[in-house]
Amino acid sequence: MRDQPFVIVDTEEELTRLVVRYQNAGNVGIELLNLLGAQADGLVDGLPRPVRDRLEGATEAALKQAMKAAHGSRRIIKPGQPSWLQNAVATSMGAAGGIGGVGTALAELPLTTTILLRTIQDVAEELEFDPLSENVQFDCIQVFAAAGPLTHDDNADLGFLGARMALSSGGMQKLMAWVAPRLAAVFGQKLAAQAVPVLGAAAGAATNYAFINYYREMAHVHFGLRRLSIEADLDHPELLERFRSHTLITQQD
Repeated sequence: MRDQPFVIVDTEEELTRLVVRYQNAGNVGIELLNLLGAQADGLVDGLPRPVRDRLEGATEAALKQAMKAAHGSRRIIKPGQPSWLQNAVATSMGAAGGIGGVGTALAELPLTTTILLRTIQDVAEELEFDPLSENVQFDCIQVFAAAGPLTHDDNADLGFLGARMALSSGGMQKLMAWVAPRLAAVFGQKLAAQAVPVLGAAAGAATNYAFINYYREMAHVHFGLRRLSIEADLDHPELLERFRSHTLITQQD
């Protein structure tokens, strides 16, 4: 992290900006569900039982592969890639995964997870955190604990912001085991959408577009709060409570 000159931070203004970003994160996913004409839970129920049974294990394996691949890619693909390029790569992968239904969608899962994780890492670096440091790696995986773009669940999304406090003594393997069931439920929605009859590859492309934009925004919120905690010299738990309060007030308006 680079040394920064002293700046005066308007904490309330920055919190409001992050709340707006947080609340807008799932808009693309909701539009996608409207296009599919289905609810996310209904989509998951339509997956074959064997696929649902192996999804959690496949997701945890995808996370482990993605961590290695995303780090390795940083030596080849320099940080600061434009978001449109990341979107294009993720969308094309989703389209390819949707061509053959659930089978190809499962095969595509580790590749999409790697692109998503690399996008999260790039946001961390944009906000001047080192994505190769252990703490930041931990936070990047934690972003996957958010509810997902096809689920409008504010409580689940707010929960992911404070999860690091409870898991800080567990290490990366424990974190991945904790995140995997939550991410598996999210990926189940993605796989089911890719298997929707007729839409096929188009649904795969659309779901991946929704996913990469959603997790990019959640990463901006997560690391934005960490950056604000440093610049405003506020304890992170205190800042999270203020963020939650701002969010709940906005929801009630």
